[in-house]
Amino acid sequence: MDTNVISQGPHKDFENIKHIDENGIEYWLARDLMLLLGYPHWQKAEEVIGRAARACVNSGQNVDNHFNRTVKMVKIGSNTPKKTRDYKLDRYACYLIAQNGDSNKPEISLAQTYFALQTRRQEIFENLSEVEKRLRVRNQVKTQNKKLSGTAKDAGVTKFGLFYDAGYRGLYDMPLAGIKKKKGIQKGDLLDMIGTTELAANLFRITQTEEILKKNKNKVYGDYPASRVHNTVGREVRQTIQKIGGVLPENLLAEKHIKEAEKELKGFKKTLISGKKPKNKLLNI
Repeated sequence: MDTNVISQGPHKDFENIKHIDENGIEYWLARDLMLLLGYPHWQKAEEVIGRAARACVNSGQNVDNHFNRTVKMVKIGSNTPKKTRDYKLDRYACYLIAQNGDSNKPEISLAQTYFALQTRRQEIFENLSEVEKRLRVRNQVKTQNKKLSGTAKDAGVTKFGLFYDAGYRGLYDMPLAGIKKKKGIQKGDLLDMIGTTELAANLFRITQTEEILKKNKNKVYGDYPASRVHNTVGREVRQTIQKIGGVLPENLLAEKHIKEAEKELKGFKKTLISGKKPKNKLLNI
């Protein structure tokens, strides 16, 4: 996200009063925010905060996760300390306050735009990170598969279709053709059509098979011995998934092709930088 643009534009004041806690989480103090929104009197400000908090509860959220009440000491009159109530607000709380403020105030209109944009951008970036994670794991699988092919060749494998199908049979309890049929994949590489969790299971199958073949290069040689190793590793990974209560890989849904996801990801990044409305549906906006 290009925060430099925000810090120099009409929303710069909201950036200037933003705080970052020790965990790197951003927040705003209600008293600072409400002054910026055109509410110099705390009583009126608290009325707006109260409406926003009720909206938070009505949306099914835990209000304390977004509106964190705090107390601080301030000096009044002749430097006499007095306790004053305040709130640490996350972005969502600020968004609700802006939505529940006086829309006739230009400050409120500006805040509504700012916090709506920031909230949606955060949602987009969280989703983008999931797509990027899938791309990263898919690339790891591709790299490790090449290593496995080389190691398998050194172990005397000549029937690579048989060798790889053995691994799939172990992990999925069915051949590759059966996996693709179950997932509704009519053509293309299975590994290009599955999500991050399933890719990770396959990555473990691939790397562990290669390690065992390398470790036992003088004991395991030929198509069938190597395929047995691959099948055994696949079954061990499957049993681990079952043991920890995970979803078996054949029951995970297929994803859109990895190249299509990558293309849409690049398009979204361009639109976020330009500020234009995205045209594709990668993130269901």
